[in-house]
Formats: sequence, C-alpha cells, structure tokens
Amino acid sequence: MSNILITSAGQRVSLVRSFQTELKKHFENGQVFTTDLNPVLAPACHVSDQSFTVPRVTSPEYIERLLQLCLENNIKLIVPTIDTELLVLSENIEIFKQQGIYLLVSDTALVQQCRDKRQINQFFEQHGIHIPQQYNLDHLQFPVFVKPYDGSLSKGIFTAQCAVDIKPEHRADPKLMFMEYIAPEDYDEFTVDCYYDRYSNLKCVVPRKRIFVRAGEVNKGVTKKNIIVAEFNQKLHHITGARGCLTIQVFLHKTEDKILGIEINPRFGGGYPLSYLAGANYSRWVIQEYLLDQTIEPFSAWNDNLLMLRYDAEVLVNDYTA
Repeated sequence: MSNILITSAGQRVSLVRSFQTELKKHFENGQVFTTDLNPVLAPACHVSDQSFTVPRVTSPEYIERLLQLCLENNIKLIVPTIDTELLVLSENIEIFKQQGIYLLVSDTALVQQCRDKRQINQFFEQHGIHIPQQYNLDHLQFPVFVKPYDGSLSKGIFTAQCAVDIKPEHRADPKLMFMEYIAPEDYDEFTVDCYYDRYSNLKCVVPRKRIFVRAGEVNKGVTKKNIIVAEFNQKLHHITGARGCLTIQVFLHKTEDKILGIEINPRFGGGYPLSYLAGANYSRWVIQEYLLDQTIEPFSAWNDNLLMLRYDAEVLVNDYTA
C-alpha cells in the first residue's frame, strides 16, 4: 500500500479528491493525507483521509516533521501546493528519496528561477517566447504595470495610469518591476497546465482562459485548444529539472498569433481541477509514474471549450472550540 501526502492543503478540496479517486483505482486501501498549519480551519483537511499539523515551512523542524509523518504513515509521495514550500522541499529531495519517498517538486535551480520573475523573463526569451516590454524608472510609458519580482497570488501589483501614481516608496522598492500594460481588450489571459514527466519532458498542454479571477485564482475559466498548445510543444518540450504540473501564465492576442509569457509556478495551480475534469488526468499520471514506475505517453485528447464556474461550498465541523 502506498499513501500520498498533500502539503499546505488549505482550500484545495478538488485536488485532494482527485488524488483520492485516482489512488483507489490502483491501491484499494491507499489513503490521501494532508498537512496544514491549522488543519481544523483548512477545508481540504476535512475531506482527506487524515490530516496533520506541521510547523511553518521556514521552521528548522519542518523537514524532520514531514519525514516523520511519511515514515509513520507509509507515505510514498508528497505533493506540495504553495510557492513558499517549493524551494525548501527541492533542497531536500534526496533525503526523502533515500527513504523511498518521492517529492513531486522540480529541481532547485528551476524553482529559484520561477520565484524570480526577472529570471523567468530571461527564460521565456531564451525559449523564443515574447514577454511584455520592461521599463526602467527613467523611461516609463503609461499606463505601466507594476509588480514585485518575487510576488504571488497577485499581491502587491497595480497599474499606474500616470507619473503621480508612482510614489517615492515605489521608486525606492528594489523588488518592483515596471512592465508594459497589457490591455484586456487586446489580449486574453491564460493559465496553461503543463505536465512534465520525471525525465522533464512535456506530455500535455491545457490552456485555460481566465474569465474571472478572485484572490489570484481562477473563479471562471474555459479550456481552449489554440496556438499555445503547438507553441509550447515546440518551444517548451523539455525543461531541465521540471517535474509534475507546471502552471504557466501567458497573454494571447485576440486577433494575432502572439503569445506573451508572464510567469511560471512549478506546482499544481488552483484551477487545475478544470484540466482534470477535461480529461487531462495529471493526478493519475503522477501515481503511475512515481508509485507504479510507469511511462506517461503524450496526451492531447482533453475536452475543448469546457467551462468551469466555481462557487463557495461549506465544510461543517462539529464541536469546534477556538
């Protein structure tokens, strides 16, 4: 029997359920566990088979606690879900591998690159993918899009319409990038779920048009078989050190075959359930690769134009005391 651990599970109920469904197909008694800082307040921890409290990923005890949980609960695969844990986990891949435990995380060098949007701009250009124009403070063209190079979940971003919107604190912040504003009337925004096998080869590309975004995650989206699929299969067919699901943010021009690369998150994104329900079964492929030692074949037969509309649901916990 092989169990799976999904870390920092939070609200990722659909991700947990997808792994539960797929694991049962191969391991009748297989279980999907979760961790969180406070599992009682994490909905995904209530739908998992069992949850555990862990310290913050920045704690020196984090890796030791994670390894202990794996050894005590026959966990053979760990699936991280948030950016802040990826670097720490990538640096400890070998420690877990020595115990027969796989960490579904890309190599440290790629994780570091993805955490720095300046480096990701270079990555896109090196792979023949255009990026929005970058400005320095002395040559801004308004409106200008401002964001921190190491941000996530849309934190700290804004659009400056004119020079007065650029405050002294913005000019003094070394983390801020000043970029060409991409107008929504000209471009559509896509999150692209890419599956890379254990040899870092691209096996599937699912572009998801972002219709409405809430708190940095897609709330309404639709799958689209478009030029992004062919472009990625040609230009990103191999990314050294990539493993599992990479979510790649791009803009696609509404009338021209023009793609602008924005960022890469080397993990399952919040909108992955749409790709899963469209038939791109990354959850199953992860199990087949890392728990069953099987080879994943290229896949493109996912459902086009599948619309996902998310809504809030409730998880009720009896006898809760703060």
